[in-house]
Amino acid sequence: MRARIYLPARSAMTSGEANTRRWTLEFFPEEPRAIDPLMGWTSSADMNSQVRLRFETKEAAVEYAERHGIPYVLEEPKRRGHNVRPRGYGGNYAHDRRITWTH
Repeated sequence: MRARIYLPARSAMTSGEANTRRWTLEFFPEEPRAIDPLMGWTSSADMNSQVRLRFETKEAAVEYAERHGIPYVLEEPKRRGHNVRPRGYGGNYAHDRRITWTH
């Protein structure tokens, strides 16, 4: 029963960073998923795959895993830089714009 501790990435569909500040501990699946022959649903008997614990800090998540004897893999986040454009959106309407505004 190995676990993964990570900081979730932001959704690719938004520019917001909600739910990306808390560390998550989730378990790796112990058995593969199976397809139900009658309904075609994908299922698993592994109950730990449904468990996802959230912690305020990385240290709290690591301490929890060590206290309960859970082997874990720690994944450090890859932070991206901010996309700062000079003059931004307001530059489209600046009076000293060098090229004409066209659509």
